[in-house]
Formats: sequence, structure tokens, C-alpha cells
Amino acid sequence: MYNEQLFAMVVVWLLRAAWIAGILPILISSIPSPKFNAFHKLLVGFAGRGKILQSSSRKFSVPQKFFCHFYILAVIWTTFLLVVTWLYAYKTAPTVSEPLLYSSIASHLTGVSYDFSSRKSHLSLAVHKYRIWKSVFLLLLMETQVLRRLFESIYVFKYSPSARMHVFGYLTGLFFYTAAPLSLCCTHAPDVFKFVTNLFAEFVVKGKDRMQVTEIELWGLVNPFMQLKWYVWIGAAIFSWGWIHQRSCHLILGSLRENGRQRDDYAIPYGDWFEYVSSPHYLAELVIYGGLVVASGCSDITIWLLFGFVVTNLTLAASETQKWYLRKFDNYPRNRFAIIPFIY
Repeated sequence: MYNEQLFAMVVVWLLRAAWIAGILPILISSIPSPKFNAFHKLLVGFAGRGKILQSSSRKFSVPQKFFCHFYILAVIWTTFLLVVTWLYAYKTAPTVSEPLLYSSIASHLTGVSYDFSSRKSHLSLAVHKYRIWKSVFLLLLMETQVLRRLFESIYVFKYSPSARMHVFGYLTGLFFYTAAPLSLCCTHAPDVFKFVTNLFAEFVVKGKDRMQVTEIELWGLVNPFMQLKWYVWIGAAIFSWGWIHQRSCHLILGSLRENGRQRDDYAIPYGDWFEYVSSPHYLAELVIYGGLVVASGCSDITIWLLFGFVVTNLTLAASETQKWYLRKFDNYPRNRFAIIPFIY
């Protein structure tokens, strides 16, 4: 038990350290002081892609169409985490509140109170079950996001053959789509890992024919979601709002290169949130991950740090995109902000 708790703490703190390591350089580079200009330029070079990639960075770049690698990895990894965590929740935590409810009813009817340790045990069990199913729900939301992004990277975006992104940004993307789904369930990762390894060991020892078969009921897979608290559904609504607008904005961007054209031509996008900001797809991403924070109960530091990385990273990219648009087009709408309407 101690080793499992230690493993869980290591996973959580490694993820938190990684997100902090990603956030701090961006914050430092954003300090409005000449002393940090060189560092800001260096960071922008590392983060450059497409139209905002610096010419000096092209020799350290990969094709921008490699974006699809992020989402192939994300779909495989998120699907794996979702399936094994969902199965673990189904087999070890079929409901989220029954033990505490039944014990309270029994105590009331019999007039016999459980001792403090028993009530504490039931409460801890109920909380544990609830958190597992909440993690499953967060992973389910993430799955809908990465599946759509994979579809868009293949069928919506038509990258120019000359479009490149810095190799550092490419590696950062691979890291992000490995760490982001894991951050949504990291507190249960050691338990889920042990559960999966035990299943595999049982399969190796007993073989497929002698393994105990567990019948899975559809209602048992879905019913616990109905018991999630109100803030989870508010977060899901916020997530869906951002998801819908990001899809719309990506379709607008994709339509700028119709009929499969691959030339290095650019046009000013209009419609949806493009009427307010230059990078509405980034704004929608902030809304999406903000929805995950709300759905988590706003109490998970790891998910807050994930959100912080998304905010700082995309704000930097949106700022550079805004500058590029203003340099490129004399008739660019001056009332558009970079990423947050009426603020920045």
C-alpha cells in the first residue's frame, strides 16, 4: 500500500513539475523588459510554426502536416487510458455513493450508529469511487476532443508543402498529448496500472479459456455518470461550447484553401469568433480546457497547471499570429484582439 501511494505521488508531482517547467519560461519571456527580449525571441523561435516560423529556424523544422502525429498519439493513448480506467471503475467501484447511503439508512432504521472509523471508511470509499468515475468522465470528454482533432488534421486542414514547424514545438506537442490525458486521471493511475497488470498476469498464468469472465451491463457503465455532481455537468457544457466553436473556426480556416490548393497564399478569415479575435480556435481551446477544470471541481492542482500551460502557450502563439496578420494585411480589422475579446 505504501509503495502504491508513493508511486501515485511521484506520478502526480512529475506531471506538475513538467507543467510548471513549461509555464515559467513563457511567463519570463513575457516580462516587458529589454533584458528578456533575446529570450523572448528564442522562445518564439522554438514555438514557431506555419506562417509565424522564423526563417532562421527552418533548418531545425519538420513539415507542419506532422501535426497529425499529435492526434494519432493522443487518440491511442487517451483511448487506452479511458478503456482501462472505465473497466477498473466498473469492476471495483460500480456506484459512487451506495455504501454511504445504505449505511446511513441502516443506522437510521436500527437506531444503531456506526463508530467513527466505520463512517470514515464508508465516506472515504464513497469519495474514492466518485473520483474514479469523475476521472472516467474527464477522459471521455478528452476522447471526443482528440478524435475530432485527428479528423480535422486529416480531412479539414490542407497544409502547404512548405509549411514547417520547429522540431522543439513538435516534441512539445508529443509531450503535451501524452501528459494531458494522464493529468486527468493521474491520482488513480497506479491503481489502474496494478489492475491492468494483474489482469495480464492472470491471462498469462491461466490462459484465455480459464479466465473468469465478467459480464458487462451497459447500464452499469453509464449509471454512475448520472450521480456526478452539478459542477461536472456545468464543466461539460463549457467544454461543449468551446468544442463546437473550435470546430466551426477550424472549418473556416480549412475553407480558405478550397479545392485542395496547396499554395502559399493567405486570406483574412471571417465568421464565428473571428469577428472578435485573430485566433478564435485558440480561444476555444482555452474554453475547452477551462471546462475540464470546472468539471474536475476546480480542486485538482495538476489539472489547473495543465490549463495554465494551455493558456500561456496559446497566448504566446496568438500574440505572434496577431502581429503577423497586421504586417501581412493593410486592411486587417483593427478591432480584433489577439485571443481574449476586449482584453488581449
